[in-house]
Amino acid sequence: MSNCRLTNDPRAFLLNCRALLNARGTLILSTPYHGYLKTLLLALTGKMDQHFTALWDHGHIKFWSRKSLCAVLSETGFEDIEFVGSGRLPWLWKSVMVRAHAKKA
Repeated sequence: MSNCRLTNDPRAFLLNCRALLNARGTLILSTPYHGYLKTLLLALTGKMDQHFTALWDHGHIKFWSRKSLCAVLSETGFEDIEFVGSGRLPWLWKSVMVRAHAKKA
């Protein structure tokens, strides 16, 4: 499968992935991690504007938490969703790897 990015339309991207997998495959993707604790620490340290700046050319379009990723993956036909964080300390991860299986019809 190609190395695509979740863009302005993550549901369309994931539905396309689901169709390509045809209920037989596993989706593996990575995205920057934006969980509650990380966002809280950004706010407490005054780094929210720096982190979520709209002035970052080619920056991130969507910011995902575990909850929001689970919701969109389930909604688009994936199950058995697993997460592994990477970079920095647990719950302050820089990014997260997600594995999800296409639901069988």
